[in-house]
Amino acid sequence: MDLRYRPFDADNHYYESLDCFTRHQPAAMKRRGVQILRDGKRAFVVIADKISRFIPNPTFDPVIVPGSIELLFRGEVPAGVDPRTLTRVEPIHAEYRDRSARLAVMDEQGLAATLLFPTLGVGVEQALRHDPEATMACLSAFNRWLEEDWGFAYENRIFSAPLLSLADPDAALVELRSLLGRGARLVHVRPAPVPSAQGPRSLGHRAHDPVWAAIAEAGIPVAFHLGDSGYLQFAAAWGGKPDFEPFGATDPLDGVLVDDRAIYDTMASLIVHGVFHRHPTLRVASIENGSDWVAPLAKKLRKKANQMPQAFPEDPLEVLRRNVWVTPYYEEDLRALADLIGVDKILFGSDWPHGEGLASPVDFTKELGGFSDAEVFKVMRDNARGLLGDAKIAD
Repeated sequence: MDLRYRPFDADNHYYESLDCFTRHQPAAMKRRGVQILRDGKRAFVVIADKISRFIPNPTFDPVIVPGSIELLFRGEVPAGVDPRTLTRVEPIHAEYRDRSARLAVMDEQGLAATLLFPTLGVGVEQALRHDPEATMACLSAFNRWLEEDWGFAYENRIFSAPLLSLADPDAALVELRSLLGRGARLVHVRPAPVPSAQGPRSLGHRAHDPVWAAIAEAGIPVAFHLGDSGYLQFAAAWGGKPDFEPFGATDPLDGVLVDDRAIYDTMASLIVHGVFHRHPTLRVASIENGSDWVAPLAKKLRKKANQMPQAFPEDPLEVLRRNVWVTPYYEEDLRALADLIGVDKILFGSDWPHGEGLASPVDFTKELGGFSDAEVFKVMRDNARGLLGDAKIAD
């Protein structure tokens, strides 16, 4: 499509520097938190005294070529081609780590703005789930690094999402207020049960209400981005690995059992346990979780509300449509999603520069052939602006 405007990409990434957690991590947390060990040219991330396999090469050099495994994720690998041969790597680029270089590339790509998410960062909280104090300290240290290297609203075009854990609600509120004072325009919360000193809790537990209330009052959204949600524990019950190692050997049963499950359960907990009823202006977005989970959740919510109307003060499907934005995968049925939750709640996300994303972010428009120009404008630009809830966004 010949767009007459610059789109807003709701799913972009950086590749962290090795000191992203350690630069500001308190010395007392060294063994309980994150360490970087080196063996010649190799580097290893150690979390809570255990080597993490979430990112096997945390130097990100070399790194996968953007979009190189798109065909694999579309399920369109040509006959006779080994899917493993699709992966290509190259030396790391400046724009993956430098915000000025990133802006220049965004201009070349025709993008007005992006929401920016971690690559390594979304794999750390699971490894610290048994230590809420270390969790809060390490994520706060990461946010300091993020502020220094990327900023929270650089040139009002690059909006980086700091990490917020609810493992200690009081500490979360302190961190949130600090982030707001430093200019954060959104926060990232892990799509998973909340670990705490008292055991795991639903995201909808009332202990978290002060945090949700403060976020809603501030008018910033919450992003739930794909990461390590700990759900391989369910695959482990069927003989699979308990730890998330996305670049290692995998059992296809793992994906069948747990794909989409974490975001499905996350949204279910928020809706069923009344977070959006108690905080109706709270805006949340599912980022890089696809959209195949939405229809089954809507169906189950309708049924449960019919069976237990006393537990649902509002129509749960209308709550979903009011409070939740979704970035679908490019290979999914986008028209069906629009018909279910409304085109106003669909966000364009390219996952650039990850290998499973799009090599050219604006190519997402090729998936919108059944949409009107006005609908395309919403998906590619205005819905993300509405999610962010502020006019201070460069055009």
